[in-house]
Amino acid sequence: MSDSHGQWDFEVRSKKSARYAWIAAGVLVLVHVTLAILLRTSATGVYFRLVDQFAMAGIGLLLACGVLLLTRPRLRVGPSGIAVRNVLGERFVEWDLEQGLSFPDGASWARVELPDDEYVPVMAIQANDGDHAVHAVRKFRELEAKYTGSRT
Repeated sequence: MSDSHGQWDFEVRSKKSARYAWIAAGVLVLVHVTLAILLRTSATGVYFRLVDQFAMAGIGLLLACGVLLLTRPRLRVGPSGIAVRNVLGERFVEWDLEQGLSFPDGASWARVELPDDEYVPVMAIQANDGDHAVHAVRKFRELEAKYTGSRT
């Protein structure tokens, strides 16, 4: 995707979720490859072929790729607006539509508030990131004040 919305002043991603996703993906691949190797050597009562071993390893790779989608969430803030990329897809919100960033009690991640009680979840700022999330929210609000003026 080209950067058609100009310069970005701030970009943030979740730290812990990405780390956990990489670890989980590695474990999935390791377990499935190990099972694939052991399929033909263990006495299970079923005869497994080489293609079954490759299929087991392939399933592990596919599952790992699915888990790695959790490393995609990102929030970018710039003069023209906010770009929120979650697991699938990205949404751009112009400053005149944005009505603040909130972190509701008990929520796992922040959200950009929009008119008519709508919002865009921001998986890049997650509660489990602690101080990193606090810094991200503060930086967002600082830039929000800069680009929206006295509206906030």
